[in-house]
Amino acid sequence: MIRLAVIIWLIATSAWAVEPAEMLDDVALETRARAVSSDLRCPVCRNESIDESSAPLAKELRIILRERLVAGDSDAQAVSYLVRRYGEFILLKPDVTGVNWVLWAAAPAMLLLALGAGWGAVRRKSADLDAGLTEDEQSRLDQILGD
Repeated sequence: MIRLAVIIWLIATSAWAVEPAEMLDDVALETRARAVSSDLRCPVCRNESIDESSAPLAKELRIILRERLVAGDSDAQAVSYLVRRYGEFILLKPDVTGVNWVLWAAAPAMLLLALGAGWGAVRRKSADLDAGLTEDEQSRLDQILGD
């Protein structure tokens, strides 16, 4: 029973890297900070939010975010500040605007191109099969089968 409790505690503490010293006393602000930081990528760890990462840079980002919220920034203003400082890479879910539109549209466009190329290849192959044999080929086949 105690081992199970220790294992659960270890799993739970590794899932969130936010240290107690970083947490805000105001529960509402801490809830906002957690909500905002869950959508921010750790630049070091890749595909981990800054809440989940134990990297020193993620800790700094969590502290900066909380400082901005305590200073009175809205969620959008705090995120905008971090994006200006670290680039759009920091967003786990980037906006679908500007140049990002090309990245979002590239995968479906490539899928459609591949499907079109495959369909064209199948159509050409079936057209070749439907054409039948030429007269020379048919006479050669008759000769082989006749023997």
